[in-house]
Amino acid sequence: MSRIATVERVTGETQISLSLNLDGTGTCGVTCPIGFLGHMLAAFCKHGLFDLSGSLSGDLEVDQHHLVEDTGIALGQAFDRALGDRAGIFRAGFFVYPMDETLARSAVDFGGRPYLVCESAVSGVPLVAGGEPSSAFQTDTVEDFWQGFASGAKCNLHIDVLRGRSDHHKIEAIFKATARALRAAVAIDPRAAGAIPSTKGTLTK
Repeated sequence: MSRIATVERVTGETQISLSLNLDGTGTCGVTCPIGFLGHMLAAFCKHGLFDLSGSLSGDLEVDQHHLVEDTGIALGQAFDRALGDRAGIFRAGFFVYPMDETLARSAVDFGGRPYLVCESAVSGVPLVAGGEPSSAFQTDTVEDFWQGFASGAKCNLHIDVLRGRSDHHKIEAIFKATARALRAAVAIDPRAAGAIPSTKGTLTK
């Protein structure tokens, strides 16, 4: 059975369309006006082996917060819809990802209740980029992205940067570690025989 979902999120601040295939090959085809965010989504897909396509736009004349947070929400909702009743999945996963001087850890549980703990150790200073002023990434939106994701996906998500110097490396290691943790959690457990991985018998209530 295909595990594919499409999410449309249109508000007075953002216009987002995303299509997700949990059992993809790592292809990212998202049109994104924030270069660094686009780079992170591509890394997320590559390491999670998720296929993601669509487009993102929003009120960047205000700042990047609305678009980054709403992208996290929409991506989380896509995971929630693609997983359905969560039957047969491992449900939980974790990964520790090294990136040069940085070490990031991510753990996730698709237990049906949203909760985020994010100790990113990111400075909050924007990452400078060429082009328009909006192309410099506002690093203080990283936690907003993952808060939105956890809310949309109805998952517990714990993210910790254990050490690091470069904000670029910290954020990229977070996206890669989380992609790997999610990949493990949504994988089909061959021993589960399609059962719901919960003593409650449901993960959607």
